[in-house]
Amino acid sequence: MKPWCLTASEALTQIRSGKLSVEAYAMSLLDRIRQRNDAVQAWVYLDAGSIIKQARELDKVPQDKRGPLHGVPIAIKDVIYTKDMPTQHNSPLYEGSFPKVDAASVQILRHAGALIFGKTTTTEFAAIHVGTKTRNPHNPARTPGGSSSGSGAAVADLQVPLALGTQTGGSTIRPASFNGVFGFKPTWNAISREGQKVYAVILDTLGLYARYVDDLILLADVFDLEDDEDDEDDEDDTNSFHGIQGALFAICKTSVWDHVGKGTQSAMDKAATLLKAHGADVELLDLGAEFVNMDEWFRVVLHSEGRTAFLSEYRIGKDQIHNVLVSQVKNVDQFSRKTQLAASDGIAALRPRMDEIARRYAAIITPSVPDEAPVGLTSTGSHVFCSMWSVRTWQLREWRRTNANG
Repeated sequence: MKPWCLTASEALTQIRSGKLSVEAYAMSLLDRIRQRNDAVQAWVYLDAGSIIKQARELDKVPQDKRGPLHGVPIAIKDVIYTKDMPTQHNSPLYEGSFPKVDAASVQILRHAGALIFGKTTTTEFAAIHVGTKTRNPHNPARTPGGSSSGSGAAVADLQVPLALGTQTGGSTIRPASFNGVFGFKPTWNAISREGQKVYAVILDTLGLYARYVDDLILLADVFDLEDDEDDEDDEDDTNSFHGIQGALFAICKTSVWDHVGKGTQSAMDKAATLLKAHGADVELLDLGAEFVNMDEWFRVVLHSEGRTAFLSEYRIGKDQIHNVLVSQVKNVDQFSRKTQLAASDGIAALRPRMDEIARRYAAIITPSVPDEAPVGLTSTGSHVFCSMWSVRTWQLREWRRTNANG
């Protein structure tokens, strides 16, 4: 097996045992990228010389000084600061911009021994649905999703084993689905967002990509992600299940089910069938009328916070930012402060209600995208199935993986 085929966990095992050097692993990935870059175009900054230099330095580190991610390459979405690489946000306003500091997430990864490989493509400020240059590695005629386009595609195409993305609406989960990899959006503010572009303070979340669940666990451990311990005395709490047999799962279509396509419908049906075949109980969850406003509340919060987030770019160069962002700064929706507070209050009121519902199930399964990845690169696809959970997951965690067609 060529080193570029390895998962992060497999590569880490070989590096620790001395069977694989960090330099050899990095060179293999660079060869893979050279072979595939024209087809996928996942990167906006990649300095092979710097990568090899970092790899050689990591190979010199004594075994007893090595961190938990020693030598594992990771791609960084180009809205996250890196002190030795440009952070350009896919905006002409920041072309060639080199921050002098790392984002907190990048600092943590470096301290853990990770090899910061390069910067991946993003839609403008990770805030719009206009596609990047990146193509879906499974079918170059289709979008890889966004806004974390390059991170999802690079991991899916075996160009790097791990990547960081971000999510405000569906920017981590949608590319994971379209590219057929694991995407993990942890609880809001579970990982520091210091040093990444702000869109919506109460929505923005750092996201993680991998091809293997154990690789996500590696990253989760590095970022100290933990859940509260379940109350062993709570017999009604089925979240403490230890397997699929006999566990209760919910299939939740949500109020935007009218957007669903055949691919997602088939994937949801297959999920239910597989769970039942392994001894699980599965029921349809209807959230009811009290949740129908979640999508609109998300829009109110998003646009209201975008009005603040992009005011500086508007003032500096309004002719160089997308019209979607201009309209938010100008508040063309005429959202008042009262409207914004009402949306926030509505969301907050449903949090304990959703906790009450979720407590009954081992897991709730819900769509991540309307259908398979759309043809064309003009749009990265709809976040309609993610937005409710993005605004809700100030407290919940969300992770998705589907095949590339669902």
